[in-house]
Amino acid sequence: MRITISGLPGSGTTSLTYHLAEMHRLDVISAGEVFRQMARERGLTLAEFGSFCEEDPSVDKLIDERQREIALSNTHIIAEGRLSGWMIQEADLKIWLKASLECRVRRIFDRDQFSDLTAAMQATKEREACEALRYQQYYDIDIGSLSPYHLVLDTEMWTVEQLAIIVSSAIQTLQKSE
Repeated sequence: MRITISGLPGSGTTSLTYHLAEMHRLDVISAGEVFRQMARERGLTLAEFGSFCEEDPSVDKLIDERQREIALSNTHIIAEGRLSGWMIQEADLKIWLKASLECRVRRIFDRDQFSDLTAAMQATKEREACEALRYQQYYDIDIGSLSPYHLVLDTEMWTVEQLAIIVSSAIQTLQKSE
């Protein structure tokens, strides 16, 4: 089973990805983790690294190509990332996670240890605008379009455990139809 999990920053993609990976013994390739690691290696914030990527498209394309390559070489994997559902068209199940901006900013505030919510809100808005522009320029992708996804889940409504039950049901249904 090849699965993609996508969503805007703070929507819970990483949490659900690793929960499902453990439940179903699936490998994981995470574009966000690669992106954050590359930003840290350069001593840049996510917003600064995003701006750098705007100037040098090769970084984004390298991350996207590598994730696609790994996902296609493995039939038991979850590819987690904003564009995974767009880039890995061969996936058996493509999931988009959604949550309000306010909810996502609270999660980002906690995760990334911002000094205050206003700073987290500003950084999140800048990051999302930067990413949306890059995706449009590089791939002609409107990140707001949910057209490639089979399943859209509201992470404000469900806990990660409940989301995993919903997705597991979809996985089981797909496996029965194979």
